[in-house]
Amino acid sequence: MSADFAPINLTNHFLIAMPGLSDALFGRSVVFMCEHSERGALGLVINKPSDIRLPRLFEKIDLPMGRVDLQDTPVFQGGPVQTERGFVLHEAIDSAEGESIYASTLAIPGGLEMTTSKDVLEAMSSGAGPRRVLVTLGYASWAQGQLESEITENSWLTVAADPAVIFDAPVNERYERAMALLGLQPWMLSPDAG
Repeated sequence: MSADFAPINLTNHFLIAMPGLSDALFGRSVVFMCEHSERGALGLVINKPSDIRLPRLFEKIDLPMGRVDLQDTPVFQGGPVQTERGFVLHEAIDSAEGESIYASTLAIPGGLEMTTSKDVLEAMSSGAGPRRVLVTLGYASWAQGQLESEITENSWLTVAADPAVIFDAPVNERYERAMALLGLQPWMLSPDAG
């Protein structure tokens, strides 16, 4: 990374694709940033549902779907990396010791966690688990300095994340609602940099 860049940390922020970003996966996407450091960044696309629903995913991993509230919930295309692997974004659930109750969990400042271990799915299959979840296959990642470069090239807008956009907004409204956090609407922005 160039010394010209001031260090930024976009953990617990949304990356909102600029209208000119025409990539098939990232066009009109909203990415929740799970981790961002000088080494790089990792996020999950929260508004690109796949054609798979959670009950089908659970069937593929030989688990019953024990949550009636999640029967019609889509599995999202979280990004182009490790698309065969599941990632569960959810509200933090701590043990009595103050640690996550799931084996492989990244605590994200702001009250969310991302779990990659099967135990969170097992909890959901038994009717328990986190109340609000977003399940993706795959994730998005950026190498050291790559995200900062894309931001300066006018590919992304950034704003502090709002869990209501992730868990409460209808999927087809998440892009506009994330933009609204900045006081913008997509039509206000030019698709061209300059």
